[in-house]
Amino acid sequence: MTDILKIAAVAISAALCAAVVKKQVRELALVLAMAAGAVILTAALGALESVRALLDELAQLAGLEPAVLAPVVKTVGVAIITRVTVEVCKDAGEGGIAAFVEIAGSAVALYLALPLVRAVLSAITALL
Repeated sequence: MTDILKIAAVAISAALCAAVVKKQVRELALVLAMAAGAVILTAALGALESVRALLDELAQLAGLEPAVLAPVVKTVGVAIITRVTVEVCKDAGEGGIAAFVEIAGSAVALYLALPLVRAVLSAITALL
């Protein structure tokens, strides 16, 4: 609970500062927003590590190999990075680049999910 309060405080402070700075130097406001984003994502990494540990434990209890769970975690990571990058590009006024990033993120996510698809297909094949 305290982690999200810290993150909210950083986000609100940075948003207010960026709003004030944006009137004078738009580029500096973007840099400030990116720096705040980096601080916020760094703070969130601790929670993600706990989630990863739990997923590993559950996979072990279910008898799943780490190779099956890894694509899911990587795909979620790609989705998060893609979303943040798209929003930064849109804030910078580059909607076209943001659209290309969305397409590239989707392609990379599909590529990373291929081992999972193979594992599911081989499990289905083994059942037949």
